[in-house]
Amino acid sequence: MFFHDRRLQYNAKPARPDPVYAKKLQELLGGQWGEITVALQYLFQGWNTRIPGKYRDMLLDTGTEELAHIEMLATMIARLLEGAPVAQEEAARNPVIAAVLGDMNPQHVIVSGLGPQVADSVGYPWNGRYVTASGNLLADFRYNLTAESQGRLQAVRL
Repeated sequence: MFFHDRRLQYNAKPARPDPVYAKKLQELLGGQWGEITVALQYLFQGWNTRIPGKYRDMLLDTGTEELAHIEMLATMIARLLEGAPVAQEEAARNPVIAAVLGDMNPQHVIVSGLGPQVADSVGYPWNGRYVTASGNLLADFRYNLTAESQGRLQAVRL
């Protein structure tokens, strides 16, 4: 069972729309090493741990926390897209907007109505094959280190 609290841990609001940065954040949300992957990976590893106790609890607690990271990223992507110009006519009148739209993820406009997606930064849908839950705790913990390291690296690069 999961519990949802309406209050976000961080209530950051961008000063202006930034669809290019929203596109980049899509990678941290729905990419191979993104928050959707690690949340489901921890949860499935926990559910796959048949011995009750600290390791199962730790995996399930961590997976639940990762769901909050998904919510934070999805909320920020939506906020970065809110008010973003989408009409090509507007872009033709303002070269700065044209430059921004040139790198905007068109799926944010066409598919999700200026909202986040379960996809990476180039629109490739998130894939359940990204999740590793082998039943071998040591191997899974080592893989989790790789996943967390890759996720952190991508966040720092942004």
